[in-house]
Amino acid sequence: MKTTLLRSAKTASLAIAGLWLCGCASGVKNPSGVPVTELRPDERGFVAGTGIESQDVVRVADRMARSILNIPQIAHASRPPRIVLEPIVNETRFPINKGLFLTRIQTELTAKSQGKVIFLARDRMEALKREAEMKRRGEVQAEGPVAAFKGADYFLTGKLLGLSSRTSSGISDYVLYAFELIDARTSEIVWADQYEVKRQGLEDAAYR
Repeated sequence: MKTTLLRSAKTASLAIAGLWLCGCASGVKNPSGVPVTELRPDERGFVAGTGIESQDVVRVADRMARSILNIPQIAHASRPPRIVLEPIVNETRFPINKGLFLTRIQTELTAKSQGKVIFLARDRMEALKREAEMKRRGEVQAEGPVAAFKGADYFLTGKLLGLSSRTSSGISDYVLYAFELIDARTSEIVWADQYEVKRQGLEDAAYR
């Protein structure tokens, strides 16, 4: 009788331990689904559609940054030109965070230009104005006189254009990524470049 009770208690303990281990492991791997796969941002994964993908953002930003650095207005400037980012116009059928392209171009240029270009933080103007006003009133310490904000030499902007078609055979999407560097004084376009992609598939993907 005593041996039977010990065996029952041991079996119950093992069962509880097994359930506890299963509960801990359930958040790591979904046995009924596909495990998470880590990919490079410039790599096309198995979850993809015919629209704007992460590899497009990486390739477009890298190409535009390299192209801008090679123009005479940047490469041979007597001082680092100051650039302001202007919003991108998205005229494709795909919803996308448009700031992805310009932010990545900006970081690529800042990292690789070795000080050849300077970006102005116009998207932080309200905070900058508050800080300047506090310095003028003496509420916070300022090193020297409060300087005026710098003006832009160029505006960097772009446009995403798309052409889509759908038949019983599948879906086709063509996307053109076009960017411009505009002289802030004369409004002249001093640089322009583009990147284009065309993809076809059997099914559409939901982009968010």
